[in-house]
Amino acid sequence: MSTPEENIDLANNFAKIFSTGDVAQILATLHPEASYWVSGGIDGMSGTYDREGLGALLGGVTSVYENGALEVTPTAAIAQGDKVAVEATSYAKLKNGKVYRNQYHFLFEFRDGTIFSVKEYMDTKHAYDIFYA
Repeated sequence: MSTPEENIDLANNFAKIFSTGDVAQILATLHPEASYWVSGGIDGMSGTYDREGLGALLGGVTSVYENGALEVTPTAAIAQGDKVAVEATSYAKLKNGKVYRNQYHFLFEFRDGTIFSVKEYMDTKHAYDIFYA
């Protein structure tokens, strides 16, 4: 079992890899049975995904970013046992000229040194306005 400090490093590394837009590398950070949950009620975005489903979601959304990636920057983290809570911000310029800047709270759970589950809480109105409105 990883220490809380090691888990914070793993969560921060996830943000770094996520920010590259490399879907295969992002998925490689996840446990084979991982789940990824996105808050809200936005069709095509919110809900629970397995690794394959998350890959499909990310593959679609990264295509709308000007540089192919959403930059996620952790701003604070706290860990206890196998869980890490992270506050973060994001930035991406879309090909249509809109700018996506959101604030997040992520809850990571680790198993076997990999990410077993992620819960992503964000400003869903902002996400809807930028991607769907």
